[in-house]
Formats: sequence, structure tokens, C-alpha cells
Amino acid sequence: MKKIASFTVNHLELLPGVYVSRKDHIGAEVVTTFDIRMTRPNFEPVMNTAEVHTIEHLGATFLRNHKEYGDKIVYFGPMGCRTGFYLILAGDYESGDIVELLKAMFVFMRDFHEDVPGAAARDCGNYLDMNLPMANYLAGKYYEEVLVNISGDRLNYPG
Repeated sequence: MKKIASFTVNHLELLPGVYVSRKDHIGAEVVTTFDIRMTRPNFEPVMNTAEVHTIEHLGATFLRNHKEYGDKIVYFGPMGCRTGFYLILAGDYESGDIVELLKAMFVFMRDFHEDVPGAAARDCGNYLDMNLPMANYLAGKYYEEVLVNISGDRLNYPG
């Protein structure tokens, strides 16, 4: 069986960053999948499920309510390896196109100190598995260490 594209990326050289994972054509439309890599695979500890879950709720809420991108959001959710998130947008984009969007989202998550949207038994299947302080910390770390002065090696997969 052929390896899927994401398994062909050398994860030993992959740094935290924002990468175009794939572009799919659905009829005449293009859908772009981004790899928002928050931790260095196989070198740093992965994120725990509680903070991943919290970031998922905060990120999805921010993105779907965004005035420019809200109607282009197809999906925002965690990678199974817990080193980052996938963001799928309707449209043909490059990594650099969404850096400002991600900066705004990660500042929102870093500074969010209210009740986590959707963190209630009625709204979520695992609402108790949340960690807002750690989500705030990780969002701030990613913003400062990756997004503020992002360079080309953090916008394109390693050769």
C-alpha cells in the first residue's frame, strides 16, 4: 500500500511551524490543509489531551467566528500524534497567507481566561478533559517562538 503524503515528511527534521500539508481539488474548488506543528516531533514531549482539547475548542470558536475566514473554515482539529493541529481552508493558500490569522488566533488563545466555549456536558462528549492554563501557556509559547518572526524553514517542509 502506498504511504500517504503526511507520512513521507521527515519528522526527524520537522520544526514547529506552519506548513501546507496538501491541496485537494473538489470539482473546481481547491481545499488547502495546513499542518500547524506546535512541538518538534520525536524531540519534545507531546501535548496532553486536556490542553489539546482546550486549544481545539478555542481555535475552532475563533476561526469560525472570524470575519474574513469564518466561511472558509472546513476543519480545525488535533493531529493524532498530539504535536499539532490541522487547519483545512476552502481555497488555494500558501503557508505565509495565514500567518496573520494564526497570530491573531494564538494571541486569542493565550489571553483567553473565561469559560471554554462548549466545555459543558450538553455541548461536548468529554467536557471534563480541559486544561485552560496549559492551553494559554502553549499558545503563548507557539506565538512567541514560532509565529512572531517566522522564517522560511518554518513555512516549508524540510527538503
